Amino acid sequence: MTPSQPPSQPPQPSFCPPSQPPPIRVLLADDQTLVRAAFAMLVESAGDMEVVGQAGNGAEAVALARAARADVIVMDVRMPELDGIEATRRIAADDGLTGVRVLVLTTYDDDENVLAALRAGASGFLVKDTRPADLLDAIRTVAAGDALLSPGPTARLIARVLRLPDRPPAGAPAPAGLACLSEREREVLTMVARGLNNAETGEALGLSPLTAKTHVSRIMGKLGARDRAQLVIAAYESGLVAPGAGG
Repeated sequence: MTPSQPPSQPPQPSFCPPSQPPPIRVLLADDQTLVRAAFAMLVESAGDMEVVGQAGNGAEAVALARAARADVIVMDVRMPELDGIEATRRIAADDGLTGVRVLVLTTYDDDENVLAALRAGASGFLVKDTRPADLLDAIRTVAAGDALLSPGPTARLIARVLRLPDRPPAGAPAPAGLACLSEREREVLTMVARGLNNAETGEALGLSPLTAKTHVSRIMGKLGARDRAQLVIAAYESGLVAPGAGG
């Protein structure tokens, strides 16, 4: 008599633990050694990022951005040889560094440098006395491709910086630079300039977050903007948004 075979068991599904995203590669650029060391300790203490290089001036920052394959550069403004603004401009103009984001550190006494940095291609800025946790959150924000431009002090600072005598008055007809935008796109651009994210923009305009995101992407393409920070500059300088409207 043939012994009975045990019933076959269905194959068990294999469970693989979810893969962790690679750490954010951070380059620190500051001419003060102690400041760089403090920032390096802070970044390394976070579980989702790592320091891949340190630069003491803007020229070193540009070179290391290429060599170290950084995701985010935390850039001081005032540095010898090449300042942070010119370094940011060179990084933003380099086709080989299109994925690199620059987070500029400044002070409230440096308002004109904030505008220059954003024009040069920075994705955002922080004041140097910011809380450590806020700096880490800022790195994550710009690494994700967003601009560090939100309601509150940041938006008010941008508005104050952009009080330029040659700006068109608010409410004037759409300037030539924005003529390619539809009425809805100009509404979305206004929300972006006021610091609203996609979900908040959608809620304000009766759109889904995905539709708001699609509009933002189209606006960036039409205006040739690198990121949301560049959209904010375009909105204020064109007169689409009045200084102080962000907060």
